[in-house]
Amino acid sequence: MTDDELRDLDKEVKKRKRIASEWASKLHDLVEDRLPAGWEEIPGISQGTLDACKAWAEANARLQAAQKG
Repeated sequence: MTDDELRDLDKEVKKRKRIASEWASKLHDLVEDRLPAGWEEIPGISQGTLDACKAWAEANARLQAAQKG
């Protein structure tokens, strides 16, 4: 993998981490501010958080594998 490809992959990992953090923040806000009244929001926010974390983990695993060569 070239240096440019590694840099692009690193950028992707950072972007996916930011997105996962944003979803985690939404989940935190739901718990702190809107429960129990906002209980119906739990599935959507939970799934979004799970999907974002999974996307980060997959990208991070690709980056780590590429860095090991």
